[in-house]
Amino acid sequence: MSGSAKSARPSSASSRHAWGSDYGHARPDNQFDFGQEGIRDDADLSPTAMEDDHIYSNGDKGKSAGRSSAVAKNGSKKKSSQSCLGKIGSGIRSLWATRQTEDVKGDRELHVKTTLRELIIYIVFLVILCIVTFGMTSTTMYYYTKVMSDLFLETTHSGGGTFKTITSVEDYWKFAKGPLIKGLYWETWYNNVTVPEDQLGYIYYENKLLGVPRLRTLQVHSNSCVVHDDFKDVIRECFESYSESLENKDSFGEKDNHTAWHYQSQDELDGSSHWGQITTYSGAGYVQDLTNNKTESEDIIEYLFEKRWIRRGTRVLFIDFTVYNANINLFCVVRLTVEFPPTGGAIPHATMRTVKLIRYVTVYDYFIMACEFILCLFIFYYMVEEAIEIKKHKCSYFKSVWNILDILVIIIMIMCVSFNVYRTLKVDELLQDLLNKPDQYANFEFLSYGQEQFDNAIAIAVFLAWIKIFKYISFNKTMTQLSSTLGKCAKDLAGFAVMFFIIFLAFTQLGYLLFGTQVKDFSNFQNSFFTLFRIILGDFDFDQLEAAHRILGPIFFMLFVFFVFFVLINMFLAIINDTYSEVKGDMANQKNEFEMTDYFKRGYEKMLTKMNFKHDKIVDIQKALQTADINNDKQVDFDEWRQDLKTRGYADAEIEALFARYDIDGDRILSQDEQNRMLTDLDAQKAALNKEYDDMMQRPESANRRSTSRVSSNDDSGDDSDDDESRTKSSRSGPAQGVQYEEFTVLSRRVDRMEHSIGSIVSKIDAVLVKLEAMEKAKLKRRETMGKILDSITESDGTSDEVKREQMERLVREELERWDSESSITPQPSGRGASPSSSGRGGARSRNGGNAMPFLYDHGDQNPYFPIPIMRRKMWNRVNMVSL
Repeated sequence: MSGSAKSARPSSASSRHAWGSDYGHARPDNQFDFGQEGIRDDADLSPTAMEDDHIYSNGDKGKSAGRSSAVAKNGSKKKSSQSCLGKIGSGIRSLWATRQTEDVKGDRELHVKTTLRELIIYIVFLVILCIVTFGMTSTTMYYYTKVMSDLFLETTHSGGGTFKTITSVEDYWKFAKGPLIKGLYWETWYNNVTVPEDQLGYIYYENKLLGVPRLRTLQVHSNSCVVHDDFKDVIRECFESYSESLENKDSFGEKDNHTAWHYQSQDELDGSSHWGQITTYSGAGYVQDLTNNKTESEDIIEYLFEKRWIRRGTRVLFIDFTVYNANINLFCVVRLTVEFPPTGGAIPHATMRTVKLIRYVTVYDYFIMACEFILCLFIFYYMVEEAIEIKKHKCSYFKSVWNILDILVIIIMIMCVSFNVYRTLKVDELLQDLLNKPDQYANFEFLSYGQEQFDNAIAIAVFLAWIKIFKYISFNKTMTQLSSTLGKCAKDLAGFAVMFFIIFLAFTQLGYLLFGTQVKDFSNFQNSFFTLFRIILGDFDFDQLEAAHRILGPIFFMLFVFFVFFVLINMFLAIINDTYSEVKGDMANQKNEFEMTDYFKRGYEKMLTKMNFKHDKIVDIQKALQTADINNDKQVDFDEWRQDLKTRGYADAEIEALFARYDIDGDRILSQDEQNRMLTDLDAQKAALNKEYDDMMQRPESANRRSTSRVSSNDDSGDDSDDDESRTKSSRSGPAQGVQYEEFTVLSRRVDRMEHSIGSIVSKIDAVLVKLEAMEKAKLKRRETMGKILDSITESDGTSDEVKREQMERLVREELERWDSESSITPQPSGRGASPSSSGRGGARSRNGGNAMPFLYDHGDQNPYFPIPIMRRKMWNRVNMVSL
């Protein structure tokens, strides 16, 4: 190495800076990372490498390095800032990359990655949603509701009945004086010892009664209905069914301090409407609050009973109170309702809402709060995602059912989050007022109703979220059976639904009109509709129908069962079954959109290839250290180093960067110590790669693959060194694109079958050609023989015609017999080389021997083949012509 060459090159220190910005992955500080993908530039294909080689050969290496260093220094800040912002922007944008926002049709790898990413993110969202949902409920809610229900609905009064058996106003007062008062006020222990003052106000000694209970009634004013003229003199008052427009708002009864006689509006009471058994009632009415003392409350109820608070115009009575159990942090909002229809009597029903209004008390509750915060982030994430998709697809976005489902889930979740915030604030406000005024009614009715709707909404959201999983696993054909079946039979089901509901509604109206006055299940159109659905499922009471009408009842039942159950339901099942069979048939010939196992398998093999590539690179560098010292001075200068690695296919950037990393003193020569340091680093990295490789290959399937690849490698190379060398050479052009052994075996079998089929076809063609050639020769010979026969007959003068005729007949018969003998002696070709006539047409069989006769070819005829019997007829015709 000359001194001019050394001086023309940049120093190792400056080369570090020069290569550091221009070549990225080949910087000295990350040389052994071998790039992000483990793939380096191909020296044979890289124009920069060839140009650098040319530059170095001309002695301008120093100028080139200086120019590249200057360009790198001038533009490093600008490029780094732009690349940093670009990476941040692309990273943020990739957060919302979906199959609808990205073009994945032409890139199968991108399709798989995007689908997996969507599925994983959605599974995390679903897990968080389920944690939040199930964190708001527990099995103790049911038991809490059951305890309160048994106490107020199942306890008997003095008349022997319960709240559920109330049928009159008298029964209600018996319930109010007995089970209601006893259930609300527990002032003695089970041994009749008085409960201390500070422990009063607890139901079952555990459930705190919040505020005081409230009694409320609604009335209609007299003469709210029209009495027929014939009865006006007899019936002077008429009370219509309840409606808000007919409410009686006038004060009645006693004029004292009790509020029970004065009407209060819904706004004054801060009440809400109630959907009862008969109709919907407003939140207004005549109100009387009880007290926290049992004796005082008994006096109030007795007073209302004596003063006849419930009158003819009363249409409903409500009993409202709320209890709280601190042991389980649950509220139970109770409403006992007794409706008094205009027919007389009473219809009781109860509503008990067990809800968790105070959400955050225990550590687990705060964990749920953290999950709720994460859920809000997911909602924002999906809002942005859907906005991007709508912006890209415009109106076509709403053509997909899955997109509409996404929008629906997002809307429900936003409503739930809004109510969650409102409930938290409202509960704090109510509890503060209750603590300040413990003797007033605690109105948790609307809040509990909202919480119930919140629970229903989030339950629907969870249901839709689980159904939405099919959107992300639709790449598998098995997972699309349900949607494909319903989609294909949608039109048939729509037509069937029209026919079904025409007949079904006809039976609904018939049942309501026939049995509505006697059978509860047919008491109104709605009950009749659902009763007929229950009959389809086998839940019916035939005795009630027969008791209602002994003739029409059984006829109605049999007709409904025949037309709906035996005909329509079976038609419905036939539509589903036929479509499902068709879908299964289509899927049998359909491939999956992509195979998840193949994707992971390719990723695994890619990782192994990358590790092998790194290993081969380390082996190349180790061999270069051993062979680069051409002059055997135990020092490797840069020219020797570059020349050796260039022959191994490395680019100048990598060569320079690696050399500069270990050339500590910057003299462009690797001393013995520097070489040892490089070898130590290479051995450590090689050992780490081998350990990682062995860990990955411990799986059984991977071990089998590894053993197969090693056998193939050993067969090709012969020894370990050759194996390393071959892998090194193959890796220079990039990662190896091998074929699996199973795929190779299948392809080999296919090639063998193709060769076998082609050989069979060629042999058949050869047999046909040989047959045609033999037939042509035989035909010429027979024509020559026929000519000789005719000439001999013509030349025989002096003989009579009869003798000539006999002579000709004898010669012809002899010739024909000789042809028959030749045809019987001629060997038939094998099945493989059979002629098209014998195989395709079945062949012509001789009358005497049963063998296939050869066909004769006549150039003067358009038909290609003639059997011998036809030729015989031609010959006899010629003989007759000669005789004439």
